[in-house]
Amino acid sequence: MSRKRAGRGIAVILVCALGLVPSAGATNGYFTHGYGTANKGLAGAGVALPQDTMAAATNPAGMAFVGKRWDAGLATFNPNRQYTVRGNPSRFPGTFGLNPGKVESDSEIFAIPYLGGNWEVGTNATLGFALYGHGGMNTDYPTNTFFGSSPTGVDLAQLFLTPTYAFRFGDDKHAIGITALLAFQSFEIEGVEAFGAFSSDPASLSNNGHDESTGVGLKIGYLGHFSDRFSFGASYQSKVSMGEFDDYKGLFAEQGGFDIPSTWTVGVAIDLTDQLTFVFDVQEILYSDVAAISNPFLPNLQTARLGDDGGAGFGWEDMTVYKAGLQWEKRDWTWRFGFSTGDQPIPESEVLFNILAPGVMEEHITVGLTKKLSSGRSFSLSLMRALSSSVTGPNPLEVPGLQTIELKMDQWDLEIGYAWGF
Repeated sequence: MSRKRAGRGIAVILVCALGLVPSAGATNGYFTHGYGTANKGLAGAGVALPQDTMAAATNPAGMAFVGKRWDAGLATFNPNRQYTVRGNPSRFPGTFGLNPGKVESDSEIFAIPYLGGNWEVGTNATLGFALYGHGGMNTDYPTNTFFGSSPTGVDLAQLFLTPTYAFRFGDDKHAIGITALLAFQSFEIEGVEAFGAFSSDPASLSNNGHDESTGVGLKIGYLGHFSDRFSFGASYQSKVSMGEFDDYKGLFAEQGGFDIPSTWTVGVAIDLTDQLTFVFDVQEILYSDVAAISNPFLPNLQTARLGDDGGAGFGWEDMTVYKAGLQWEKRDWTWRFGFSTGDQPIPESEVLFNILAPGVMEEHITVGLTKKLSSGRSFSLSLMRALSSSVTGPNPLEVPGLQTIELKMDQWDLEIGYAWGF
């Protein structure tokens, strides 16, 4: 069986397991701000504070401390994206001017589910999994933005299955965890035929429907409780090597390559009182790992063709995210508050191509709660507001100083979660 056919079979199994296809969720570039309802309530902070089986996505070592349980949840994600072109096109030969005005993306509501489970193995180890999705380069502009067809936009969906083994040591105060990342992704782009003259394969550039790829990576983590009130956690996710998008090998650098970047996270959890916990994480997302994401638009468009190893990309830079949260527990209720900030990855010089993927969010405010129910069950809720953010730069294919492009967006995320023990 070919790798692509095998990948499609895996995709069918995973999608049937959840019943929904996750198609967005980007808040830090195209990574989500958190995993699981409790973690999202803390703006994604919690590498040193595992609370449920979605710890497999944040820090695999945390699975050693969450016990036997199931978790499931569903988020409603609302990204509001637009671009504004100021200045009339020159129409000079060799230029690529855009029509002036503001255009808003029609893709505004997405459903994103998750599922996780964890079992004890012996006296000090656990075996579990998490199933979740993210993506976020999803736009749907009702116009022929690049003078191709209408609409113009992209659809990227990513799905992860993460079998995880974790074990405790040192009087059960420390743990190490390891996760196998089994990844599936789907991609489609429309309306960029005008770049055909710059492509190594114009027939594999645009409007070819959804293409799929699969890949495997690794995540490892450590969690240590150094006192009754202080914990430290760290995790590292390798770059996930994905199969090529053959139907778009004339677009993405390295003949349709679109790997998933590596990340690392470190953080602490401090119990300020018996009921109040402070968490703080630092996360680095290494977009420079992936040529299709990090290659600059210029001069690469002039020195190589789209789809070549040195072909033009989106020009994204590595992103550092700082996350902080407070968690207050009172009887059967837990209340959460969080804030995260980081410099968005798109330089001013890269705004033209990033009309397709305006991942410019920087600041997130979150709240959340959990209500304990009977028999080890609980209900959780989280709400995220990503404050409006923008980046403005010149149209690099127009007469210098004649046109500017502003990318702007804001987001909401409302998620509910349910947990039960066994």
